[in-house]
Amino acid sequence: GDSWGIFTFLCAALCNLPALPALNCSEELGAGQSIQQTYDLTRYLEHQLRTLAGTYLNYLGPPFNEPDFNPPRLARAERVPSATVDLDLWRGLTDNARLAANYRAYSRLLCYLRVLDGQVGTAELRHRLAHFCASLQGLVLSIGGVMSSLGYPLPTGPAGPPAPPGAPTAPNDFLKKMDDFWLLKELQTWLWRSAKDFNRLKKKVPPAVVTLRLEARGF
Repeated sequence: GDSWGIFTFLCAALCNLPALPALNCSEELGAGQSIQQTYDLTRYLEHQLRTLAGTYLNYLGPPFNEPDFNPPRLARAERVPSATVDLDLWRGLTDNARLAANYRAYSRLLCYLRVLDGQVGTAELRHRLAHFCASLQGLVLSIGGVMSSLGYPLPTGPAGPPAPPGAPTAPNDFLKKMDDFWLLKELQTWLWRSAKDFNRLKKKVPPAVVTLRLEARGF
């Protein structure tokens, strides 16, 4: 009858299954997951920096560790990439432009932080700075991964005017501490804004999807 015919057909199909193309299921790790991971890393770095900044400002001492200390930005600090850009202007940039600005800025900020790491006088603070630098290096690589997954080229130029070779150090200890203070302050602002950037970007890019691929065997 019809039931026996269907059963016979299924048995024949199962017996010949190895000769058919194999159906494989794999998760494609695309831009959506890369953006999510980068967003999570910026939030982790924000949390990490709050502890590090408090410890470092206590290391600098007063007035830098006082909560109401808010000095004007000195010309010396202009070498540090500034995040103080009008938010409407920043949001008006393309995704590519914002990603490139983030990539350049964190690359420069990482260089300054590594200089700090070699100058502090306590082993505990050096350890914290080294750990933070490793995390920040991961963020730079992660942003590069997002740009690649979206088809954007990695930026080649610096975030701002580089310091000239052999640039003199701060003429006194107070100005040196002021440089360190502004470095941490700008880094806090960059991370705060980057978290918002990647939160918006992950809403625009769909998450990773499950794709089906046919791999022909025996042909």
